[in-house]
Amino acid sequence: MTTDQKRRTIPLARPLIGEAEAEASRRPIMSGWLTQGPEVAAFEQEFAAYTGAKHATAVSNCTTALHLALLAVGVGADDEVITVSHSYVATANVVRYCNATPVFVDIEAATSNMDPAKIAAAITPRTKAILCVHQMGMPCDIAAIVAVAKEHGLPVVEDAACASGSEIRWDGQWEKVGKAHGDIACFSFHPRKVITTGDGGMITTNNSDYDKQFRLLRQHGMSISDRVRHSANQVIFEEHSVIGYNYRMTDVQAAIGREQLKRLPDIVATRRRLGDRYRQLLSAAIPGLTMPHEPEWARTNWQSFWVRLPDALDQREVMQGMLDRGVATRRGIMCAHREVPYQRESGYDLPESERAQDRNIILPLYPQMTDEEQDYVVEMLSEVCTQ
Repeated sequence: MTTDQKRRTIPLARPLIGEAEAEASRRPIMSGWLTQGPEVAAFEQEFAAYTGAKHATAVSNCTTALHLALLAVGVGADDEVITVSHSYVATANVVRYCNATPVFVDIEAATSNMDPAKIAAAITPRTKAILCVHQMGMPCDIAAIVAVAKEHGLPVVEDAACASGSEIRWDGQWEKVGKAHGDIACFSFHPRKVITTGDGGMITTNNSDYDKQFRLLRQHGMSISDRVRHSANQVIFEEHSVIGYNYRMTDVQAAIGREQLKRLPDIVATRRRLGDRYRQLLSAAIPGLTMPHEPEWARTNWQSFWVRLPDALDQREVMQGMLDRGVATRRGIMCAHREVPYQRESGYDLPESERAQDRNIILPLYPQMTDEEQDYVVEMLSEVCTQ
């Protein structure tokens, strides 16, 4: 094996998971209670405490979390939801799940997040909610978005899939994304995210009525929970008064999530160090390279670190050059309006969203990353971009 072949080991991401999670998974396995039981309840309480939210409801993934969030705020047939195209397609899909229409607004180039200045013009009599995204862990301008929403009497749902551990300054205090600063926030625990349960999601809110709806709908609309039924000393017959879903989290996932939550502060601290280091290393390495802007009121968890290539460079060629040198990258976040289900004859005017997809690439970043690995990524990117 050559030296170059040995170097082909830098993935885009790598979950930080080990013996603590393996041992935790034994608890539900040995107890015999494997789904939506005491481990799930404990994970919900601990996640609510971490974010500062009054309520947290665990579900099967962030897509199902977003679906339940939109249903809770009343999104239904023929409604419109203002959101961004520049996000994983699930953000748009959940609007369609409600038989509603996503209305896409453009993003800010510096943060890759929804541009609050574009929202008001997109509001119509059919608008039912605003669905914003904390893209790649970078907090969106939720204060400005909420201000517009309040002016028009609209609820705000935060797609916080990537934002576990991210923070915003709210009323002069640093607070976790998910408190929630809108009406509802939804998180993902997919392996690409900052903490993982294999898959899984969490919904946080301060609204008790929303929380009751989440808990009802995630388990087929059943009137009582499994825990209540199994602990009762009398026979209880459940009812199903509404059409619900099978959106439950397993206790094995929750047990893993509880251990991951303990790791989260250190994971975020390491990611922030690596993000700052990328900015220092890249600032003078490649002329014309643009990096993400972290507003002074935001603290990102650097779930992903992207760069925008100079106009003279071809995105695919740069990515292939990195792959040839053993470094995994990904193109900028997709735009849903370019996918077949969301295309329309009149097209869309979303220049910053399209530019972000076409010009940005995502670099490797994970908590186990060494300085030497990061140096190599920067060295290879500089080599590819200047050859």
